Parts: sequence; C-alpha cells; structure tokens
Amino acid sequence: MAARKDICVIVPTYKNAGTVLDIVRRVLEQELPVIVVNDGSPDGTAALLEQAALPVTVLTHSRNRGKGIALRTGLTYACSQGFRYAVTIDSDGQHFPEDLPVFLQAIEAHPGALVVGSRNLQAENMPGGNTFANRFSNFWFRLQTARNLPDTQTGYRAYPLDRLPSLRLLTARYEAELTLLVFSAWKGVELIPVPIRVCYPEDRVSSFRPFHDFFRISVLNTGLCLMALVYGYPRMLFEKLRR
Repeated sequence: MAARKDICVIVPTYKNAGTVLDIVRRVLEQELPVIVVNDGSPDGTAALLEQAALPVTVLTHSRNRGKGIALRTGLTYACSQGFRYAVTIDSDGQHFPEDLPVFLQAIEAHPGALVVGSRNLQAENMPGGNTFANRFSNFWFRLQTARNLPDTQTGYRAYPLDRLPSLRLLTARYEAELTLLVFSAWKGVELIPVPIRVCYPEDRVSSFRPFHDFFRISVLNTGLCLMALVYGYPRMLFEKLRR
C-alpha cells in the first residue's frame, strides 16, 4: 500500500500560462508533492512558475517535444525520487485537483492498480467530438485487451510506477497515454476506473490537433491490434496462469 508521502502529482504543461498556476496551487492544497513539466512553452509559463516561487519541482524542456515526452520526463523523475505512485493531471483547467482524494482512496483499496479517471460523457458541456473519440478508443481498447473501461482517453490517472511498462515505448503525442494503458493491461496490471468531474472553459487552450492526432491514434490502434495477437493476448494468458 502506498503511503501519502509515496505519491506525487505530475502536471505536464504547454501554453497554459493562464491556468497552470491555479491548478498547481489547488494540487498543493491536497498536500502532495508536485512535479511540473514545462514542455517548452513559449507563453511565459517558465517565468510565471519562477516568480510564483511555489514549493514544486519544475522540469523544463528547451523546446516543445509533445505530451508523451513530457510524461516520460515526469514519470522518469518520479521513479528516480523513490515515489511509488504518480498522478497525472492536465494543466488546461479541465480537471479538478479536488478530486485527488478519490484517487488516493482507490490506491489504498487497490494497491498496485492503475487508477483511471472516468468522465461523465453525457454531461451538458462535454464536446461532441470528445464523446465520439472516447467511444472509438474504448472499442479498440476492448479489442486489444479484452477489458472494459468507461473512459480510455482521460489524462487524469494514477500510475503504479513499479509496474509501468518501459517508458521508452512512449511516443511524442497524445497516443502515449493509450500505449501506457494497453501495455499495462497486457502486463496484468489491475485497471480501476473512478468518477471524476470535468470542465471545459471557453478560453481553454488545448494542443490536441483533431486530424493529425486522431490519425496517429488510429495508426497506433492498428499496430496494437496486430501486436495483441502475437504478444498481448499470450502475455495476458501467461500472467493469468502465473497468478
């Protein structure tokens, strides 16, 4: 079981100068260590974080490398500092740091599990594109892992650091989070969904590119389906027999 001191929160950020400080301050109110990964933001994020002088660790990329690499940087650092769990939360204002106790309770109840935030996809302010993309992703995830999750696209998650697949698998963009989820399922890691709130402010800045990133995710899903046949399903069977 991971104690509170063994859990950190990773905040990857790119061009979210208008929201990142609010998110970080609200995470700090939950009395958890914070690691901010500034992914080469050109909007003054670095100066804001420095001037705020908050008790957080800031890791900075000299240029924008993509969310997947930002996650790799944060997760690698968290492992090197001896943390057992890392919760990832977006910096654009869509996630509620006040929901962190839900993750802590799930970690306590399910040691070693990967805890996945589950949004209410029927909420009034949920963009229609998000709902379609999530259903599309959920379908492919079931095909690749024989498991069901209500929300495979959220970035609000708690990762058991000692059970993660190799971080070298992570690509630069948003499909990296899907890779972590699928390979964790293949390793036999328990996946626990927990309800989270979500907000999409009108001035929210997102770096998701609908066409390019959806295409990349589609290509990845095709590759993962083929890999599931030769590696994923045999690995899950091996893990089941081993247990």
